[in-house]
Order: sequence, then C-alpha cells, then structure tokens
Amino acid sequence: MISASGIWLRVSTEDQARGESPRHHERRARAYAEAKGWKVVELYDLSGVSGKTVAEHPETKRMLADVASGHISALIFSKLARLARNTRELLDFADHFREHEAGLISLQESIDTTTPAGRLFYTMIAAMAQWEREEISERVAASVPIRAQLGKPTGGAASYGYKWEGRELVPEPSEAPIRKLIYELFLEHRRIRTVAKELNRRGYRTRKGAEWSGNTIERLLTDTLSKGLRRANYTTSNDSSKRWELKPESEWVYSHVEPIVSEELWEEVNAIIQTQKASRKKVARKPAHHIFSGLAICECGEPMYVPSNSPKYTCRKCRAKIPTGDLDTIYKEQLKDFLISEDDIATYLNQADSVISEKHELLAVLQKEQRELQAEMDKIYKLYMNDEISAQGFGRKYKPLEARFEQLNEEVPDLQSEIDFLKIENLSSEQMAVEARDLYTRWPSLSQDEQQKIVQLITDKIVVDKDSVSIHFHYLPFFLSSGNIAMNQHGFIAATS
Repeated sequence: MISASGIWLRVSTEDQARGESPRHHERRARAYAEAKGWKVVELYDLSGVSGKTVAEHPETKRMLADVASGHISALIFSKLARLARNTRELLDFADHFREHEAGLISLQESIDTTTPAGRLFYTMIAAMAQWEREEISERVAASVPIRAQLGKPTGGAASYGYKWEGRELVPEPSEAPIRKLIYELFLEHRRIRTVAKELNRRGYRTRKGAEWSGNTIERLLTDTLSKGLRRANYTTSNDSSKRWELKPESEWVYSHVEPIVSEELWEEVNAIIQTQKASRKKVARKPAHHIFSGLAICECGEPMYVPSNSPKYTCRKCRAKIPTGDLDTIYKEQLKDFLISEDDIATYLNQADSVISEKHELLAVLQKEQRELQAEMDKIYKLYMNDEISAQGFGRKYKPLEARFEQLNEEVPDLQSEIDFLKIENLSSEQMAVEARDLYTRWPSLSQDEQQKIVQLITDKIVVDKDSVSIHFHYLPFFLSSGNIAMNQHGFIAATS
C-alpha cells in the first residue's frame, strides 16, 4: 500500500527551452500523486545536473536511503531519461526499488510499478535486462581463456598464500607458511574442521581478518595451486542460482607457478579427502521445484503437490492427478488467450484511446494559447519599454493577459497529469499487445524462477477437476474489469464473471 511518495526533478535544458520548468514538472507529478491518493513527502531536486551519472549525487543518495528506510514507497518522475541516462545506474535503481518493494513511476513512458500491469511489465523488463547482462558477461568470458593461457590475471584477488607481482603469481611471504601449515595439520588430525579450529586457536586469521572455516580450509587443500599448478577458466556463474559452477574439464586452463607444498604432500592429503567423501552417506536429493506449487488446488479443496517419485500434481485427499507437463501446456496456452485478445484490444482502443486523444487535443489548444499569450505579453512589454504606451495603458492590457497566462500555467500540468493517469491506468492496446506477445513468445526461454515470478504475480489459484482446469487470475488484462478465464483439457476457453 503506497502512502508516502517522492518526486524526482531533473529537467534538461531542452525541456526548459520548451517552457517546461522544474515547477511545471513538479506540479505534474504532484497532480498524479493526488489522483492516486498518495502524499508527497520528499522532493529530490537535481535541476541542471547532467544525467550521464547521478549515482554519487547527494540527492540520489538521500533518495535511495529514503527508499531503504521506508520513508517513501514510490518515486514519481517525468521520464526514464530524467531519472538516469546511464543504463547501468537505471538497472541498479530498479533493483534497489524492487528489493525494498517500492514503486517507480515514469509519466512519459506510462510505467507505474505499483499497479498490477506495471509489476508485470517490470518483471518482463527485468528478464530482458538479465539477457543484456548475460550478453556482456559472454563477451567478458570470451577473453578469459586467452588470458589464462598466457598466464595473465583473469580477475579477482590472488588465492591465500599468493600475490600478484606484476603479471606473475608468486608466494606471499606472510601467508605461504600458513597455507603449508594447513596441509601439515590435516595430515596430523585428518579432520578439516579440526584444522580450522587449530588455526583459530593459534591466532591465525584469513586475509580479511576473519576466523577460518571448514569450507575455506577444504578449498585451499584441494586447490592445485598449492603444488604449483594454477587452474583458470574452470568456473562460471549460474545467474538463476547465484552460485559458481564448474565448467567442463576440457575448458580448464593450467599454468605453472612456484609451489608452496610438494606434489607428494598435496596428493597424499587429497587422497585422504576423497576417501573420506566416498565413505560418507549420500545426501538425499531435494524434491524438484515446480512453478505452480501452492497454486494448484483440487476440486475437493485440497492443495496439490508433486511427489518426488511422480511427475504429476497429486491431491492427498482424493488422489486426483494431472501431469506437470499437461498443466504447463494448458497454462501457456491460456496465457496466450489471457494476454492477447484481438477483439478485446480493438474494443478497448475505441474506448480508452479516444478519451486520451480528446484530452491531448485540449492540451494542444491550451499550449497554443500559452504561446500566443506569451507573444502578446512580450509585444506589450516592448511597447512600454519604448515609451509607446503609458503605464496605465500597459497595466490595462498586460494584467488580464498575465492573469490568464498564470491560470494556464496551472491548467496545463494538471491536464497533463490526467493524461498520465489515464495512460498508466489504461495502457494502450498496442503497447500491451506487443509486450504480451513478447512474453508469450519468450515464455519457454525464461528460467523457472522468472516463470514462477510471473505466475505468482498474475495467478490467484488453479483449480483442477476430472475434466477441466480453471485458472483464476489476480490481474486481468487492461481491457477486462472482472471475472476469470477457464480452459478445459480439450482446449475450450471461456471467460466468466
């Protein structure tokens, strides 16, 4: 629930040349907040500040802190380019707002992430931003094997016990003896955690000053670097799990460095570790994660789950079942009809867009009157300065024009805010259709986490009975006001209120 909002003001010289002053943009934003029933509690004024980078500006830091503390839960601005022109900063801002469940409202682009439609678009935009990041990551990753083969640094600090000296990896005099001691202690105690405890008891600490842990000890013991064999280009980041994973061994690159321990000592220690791992009981496999978990409900009212030994959603009470693949297919097809309805889009276009069009026409008339009044006022002022009109005559002619001009200065941003509100509340059919088609087309390529975010966002529940599957949505397309859509297993789709 949004209660307190902030306004972000950064007006370009081009905007001001068109007569759009900071006050104009502020009034437009305040009118939108008023229409939404929000209280404006902060104004972040960056008038005249370049949009190339704004992350370090004091007003930006104040705004981000207010979002993090919950002081504001929405930020209104004229358009995305006024928030930041730097794409990286824009994505960082979006991540910050999403993390703290705050809304971003761009009046020009008709984006309001506090609305169901806005949140859906935000999820889709985030997925596309991830694709951009992966493209950059791939370009960076392509250079890593070449640098590794040349023995050059490939990013990151040197492993404990070593340091970069120019482009050479050499033992660090203050750390190398401790890394060697780790091997000797393991041979003595044959327990990784015991080695960590012994190091901590003796007062040794990691490079960052922290106590040693079992995971760190195991990583150092199994790293071939200790025996003089540097391994590079062997891991990659998994964006969906946020963890590092091993690449195929064929892609690993090795180079020789000065060893800290002998190869015989390294092999002896690692043979013990491998034997200990083999003797441990295997950890039971975690049950598979399914995107409709918590949403699929049997007609008897019981939630359905997917047992570890079955590929079907199952009701514990009446044992009704539906294959996971079938439910995936039904949901995807229903998503298509839910998002893309040409008839409904055409109907909405004739209704909503005509209202917006009328207001645009009125706005153009008022802006034209503004320009004509300004020209007339300038003309009268010039006559007065040239002594071609008396002070009394100047007052009689100028004051009515000035009063109307000030009135228009209030009316124009108010009318613009009405148009902003209508655009955001009733997203244009063309934009909605394009984004919806894009979501439907890209659905199979989205990660399971991305699919689940969208499913959880727009779906209330999925009711499964013997002959049909009914999907109830939280959020209906902009052209529908209520009801739900149901699709049975034969492909029949019906909308009911």
